[in-house]
Formats: sequence, C-alpha cells, structure tokens
Amino acid sequence: QDTFKIQTQRAFLDVYLADGSNIRLDIQTSDTAERILEVTLCKMGLSRELIKYFSLFFFQDDDDGVLSVVKKVAEFELPYVSLQSMKELHCKLGIRKWYMDPSLDILLMDCSASLNLLYIQAIQEVKRNWVKPTEGQMQELEFLQKNANKAKFLELIREVQFYGYVRLDPCICDYPEEGCSADIYVGNNEINCCIKLPTNQTKEVSFKIKRLRSWQV
Repeated sequence: QDTFKIQTQRAFLDVYLADGSNIRLDIQTSDTAERILEVTLCKMGLSRELIKYFSLFFFQDDDDGVLSVVKKVAEFELPYVSLQSMKELHCKLGIRKWYMDPSLDILLMDCSASLNLLYIQAIQEVKRNWVKPTEGQMQELEFLQKNANKAKFLELIREVQFYGYVRLDPCICDYPEEGCSADIYVGNNEINCCIKLPTNQTKEVSFKIKRLRSWQV
C-alpha cells in the first residue's frame, strides 16, 4: 500500500463462487487478500480453522464456457487494486479450494459451508470437462447430483481422473516433437501433460512433484 501510494477508500467487491453466484463485500481498497478471504468465508459460515484450505484466484469465465485460472492471489495482494489494473483481461475474483491432495476433502465434510464449496466446485469441474470420468462414473455422478447427495457425490468424484487438479490453458510444447499442443493439469503432487500428437493421438506424460519451492505459469 505504501509502496504504490494506494488511497484507502470504501468500495464494493464481488467474490464469485464456482456456481456463478457471488458475495458482495463492503471493503476498504487497501484490504489484503488474506482479509477478504477471511471475511468472505466467515460470512458464509465456514469454520475459521478451515479457511487455510481455500484461496482466492483471479479467473476468466468466457461466454463459450471456457474457464481460465489466471493466477492464485497472494495473501498480501490487494485484490481490488489488482482487478483495477487487470481491467483489460476482464478477470473476476473467485474462491477455490487450495490443496493438492484430494483426500483432504474428508477434513472439510463435517462443515456444511465447506461441504457446499467443495460440491459446487466439483460440479463446475465436471461441467467444464476438467475431470475425465468413465461412462459409468458419469452416470452415477449425474444420479447423485440429481438427488443432491453432496457427500456421496464428493466421495465418488475423488476416484475420477484429474479431480481436484487445476487445469491450465492449452499450450504448445516441443515434446515429443515441436508444435504439439498440450493440456496441463496440476494436482495430487504431479504435473500431468495430455499431449496431442500430429497423428491426433494423445500421449500422457506425468511429472511427480516432490518439493515445490516456487512456481510460475
């Protein structure tokens, strides 16, 4: 705040959930992401000890149904100011869970607020094709969603490939040859690359993550 001479004033900030709904906050423009996350989740009734499992993200939600995660918001960052400086990108501020091991979902199931956050994010991942369920899994997920059985839905989807991963925008890579396009998934202690070969076949390459010092996309 002092470095960039940010003038503190009251403002409204919309924080979006995975189902497209939003929570409007009355904030100070100098409020940090840590503060905004805490206020939002407490307003939703989330237990304070569970806040650490969630984070704020900047994302783009295109009309064609493509969801692009632009970046995770650092705790010290000023989301209101960042959004103003990113106006040309048409970004929104949203809440997503933030951990690599899908089995940690179990720790959040006893709180109705965190259970709902996990559920609507899981549904979003299915709708946006971030996960790859088998035909049988998809049928059962649709049945559980129709019956609003959130706990069973989350229990089943943990078995689905790429559940809980962050899917990055497609990129061009030079492996196994130049000009190949790849979908990148990050989660469950791995970076998975689904590479489309010139023959239209798909090759999967997985890199295990043992220690993460820093990362940038």
